[in-house]
Amino acid sequence: MNTAVKSQKQLARLDRALNHGTLGDVAGILADLSPGDVAHLLSSSPPRYRHVLWSLLEDEQEAEVLNELPEDLRSTFLLEMEPEALASIVGKLDDDDVADILQELPDEITGQVLSAMDDQDRARIETVLGFSDDVAGGLMSTDTITIRADLTLDVVLRYLRRHQEIPLNTDNVIVVNREDRYVGMLPIRTLLVSDPHVSVREMMVTDRDPIPALMPASEVARLFERNDWISAPVVDDHGLLLGRITIDDIVDVIREEADHSLTSLARLGEEDTFSPVMQTAPRRAVWLGINLLTAFIAAAVISQFQGTIEKVVALAVLMPIVASMGGIAGTQTLTVLIRGMAMGHINRRNQRWLVGRETLVGLFNGVLWALVVAVAAALWFDDWILGAIIAAAMVINLVTAGVSGATLPLILQRLGIDPALAGGVVLTTVTDVIGFLSFLGLAALVYS
Repeated sequence: MNTAVKSQKQLARLDRALNHGTLGDVAGILADLSPGDVAHLLSSSPPRYRHVLWSLLEDEQEAEVLNELPEDLRSTFLLEMEPEALASIVGKLDDDDVADILQELPDEITGQVLSAMDDQDRARIETVLGFSDDVAGGLMSTDTITIRADLTLDVVLRYLRRHQEIPLNTDNVIVVNREDRYVGMLPIRTLLVSDPHVSVREMMVTDRDPIPALMPASEVARLFERNDWISAPVVDDHGLLLGRITIDDIVDVIREEADHSLTSLARLGEEDTFSPVMQTAPRRAVWLGINLLTAFIAAAVISQFQGTIEKVVALAVLMPIVASMGGIAGTQTLTVLIRGMAMGHINRRNQRWLVGRETLVGLFNGVLWALVVAVAAALWFDDWILGAIIAAAMVINLVTAGVSGATLPLILQRLGIDPALAGGVVLTTVTDVIGFLSFLGLAALVYS
């Protein structure tokens, strides 16, 4: 049976067992599920079910399931554990996964967990903890297999056979010198098919640069994507081998960046789907308050033309059209720029070209839809002057939207502000203010 189909059937059985309250059946089904499926089940369950499901897990399942959980949910379970139990669980995970878990805990608890580990494990974990989780050093695992260049392939094969198992996603054996400096890599596929009497030096790959420990995680992810890597060595500033990064770590980075971009565009932050009301409401209230302030700014602009609006009531009917079209056009540009930033496509070399293109796109669409709206407004209110006014305002606002949508992410990024989080609020303010100001300003000049 297909694995995915089997998992879906198991999850359906589990759902029925939960609804009927037969916890014995639930525990049995959980024991047959993969860690990823259990983590998915926990993440997609309301809070009242989560602790019940967690309590039914077998001891050997807990570590792998924890590793698959989203950070906020994982922290909830971790904070309820004793340090000794935590040390036992994290001892079964890779260094980078342990570091991720410990970085989510208060310093006091982290210290207690580290104290409960043996000296060798503690030293390995502290190496990874020395880096933040958004750089290569925080993603790496110190679990590596290294060899010297002067060995023969036969010796390397015998050395590998002495291991009970080799680390997951091992597609290369890392070659180092006597000072543990990175020299190159010997692909496993080369090792298996080459003459065993040939030396490692003759067969190893030396044209692949290692990853600096302080390289941003997003840049590491792009390197893996472009080069189809499965693993890559990580070195310090002096070329000393620190560990390696594997593709499963990169998948997590890509997924987290996608989640962050999606929630930030809605100004939600890192929000759990099933967060309680008193946790969710304040997060959203902050950005609703900021949006309200920007709305007052737009309202203040409108109030300056109150007399003109009273004379020509049609202005009140039509002015939302100008602001709305500008907002949509700006959001389109903003989304393209933020996506380009996330993918590493935007740099100083192409920024000016992008701003120019978005300006021309705004001008093209401004003229196109200005003609449509002008004709519609003129026929609707039997006033061709009014049609010309809204057409001019539409062109001004769509060009402004294109320029603003292209430049705001670049400016915010230079200021150290997340464009996905703040860009939408600023852009809405700009397009609303320029839209109302151009439309009502032109009308005031004509009808005064």
